[in-house]
Amino acid sequence: MLGWYPGHMNKARRQISEALPEIDVVIEVLDARLPYSSANPMLADLIRHKPSLKLLSRADLADPAITRQWIEHFDALPDVRAMAVVTTDTRQLKPLYRLCHELAGHIREDRDVRVMVMGIPNVGKSTLINTLAGKKIAKTGNEPAVTKRQQKIRIGQRIALTDTPGVLWPRIEDQNSAYRLAASGAIRDTALEYVDVASVAALALAERYPEALKERYKLDTLGDTGESIVREIATRRGGLRAGGEVDMHRGAEVLLMDLRSGKLGPMSLETPADIPDEAGIEAMRAERERFNRGETFLDEDASPDDGTPPGQ
Repeated sequence: MLGWYPGHMNKARRQISEALPEIDVVIEVLDARLPYSSANPMLADLIRHKPSLKLLSRADLADPAITRQWIEHFDALPDVRAMAVVTTDTRQLKPLYRLCHELAGHIREDRDVRVMVMGIPNVGKSTLINTLAGKKIAKTGNEPAVTKRQQKIRIGQRIALTDTPGVLWPRIEDQNSAYRLAASGAIRDTALEYVDVASVAALALAERYPEALKERYKLDTLGDTGESIVREIATRRGGLRAGGEVDMHRGAEVLLMDLRSGKLGPMSLETPADIPDEAGIEAMRAERERFNRGETFLDEDASPDDGTPPGQ
């Protein structure tokens, strides 16, 4: 079970809760490749009474047919709209202004629509804000947990944004989601076993996109296990050591970097059908309630801030 909860994230959760009463609309930035797994369930509890725009970022990396399924899924929910974008594309972001005003409803002419941008680390929140603002305001990076405090930015068209730090939850109960998050890069690489994550991802991709894997790595066939696929990738991409020993870490690194960069082509790691049933959701809800009672989170001062899982 993956656990990763730096102390500043616990602080960020409290700050979000305190600021929400003044917010009209929430923009939740999700990874278009894994919209369910990249949605923090604790944030869902916090914002359940607020209109929300689900912004599916990195749409260019996701399977467009599956992205359409996700947009239909979210648009069917009350007080929720969804759009898929590349957060650096100003043209794609134009509908955002209108959707925020529609979701906010009637707002006095003398004030802005107050919008809070939130999401887990490394889904593109800061890039989104910089693009909307037309200048570099929010710090960006290719690792999670870059933004560490709230920032307020006016972006025009009577919209004021509040940026928030990326917030993960202390323990990821759904292990399918945990591996998808790890494969996407949302969890620091120091907090996971590279070969394990790559093996799970390889098997999932072999089921959904077998031809793309074969073409990228020049494979005639795909093995029956994720580990065997990673082994084949390693042998073809510089992962053979002296004596014929296979460097599995090399194979895992190649696969995960190709997946994260889009070199394998547009791929989605989950569909709306992968959302757990009510029993699974109830179990995760019980875990969140234990967290809210202070039973599972690490103390802010004691929690590591380097991506190291608790206890390591």
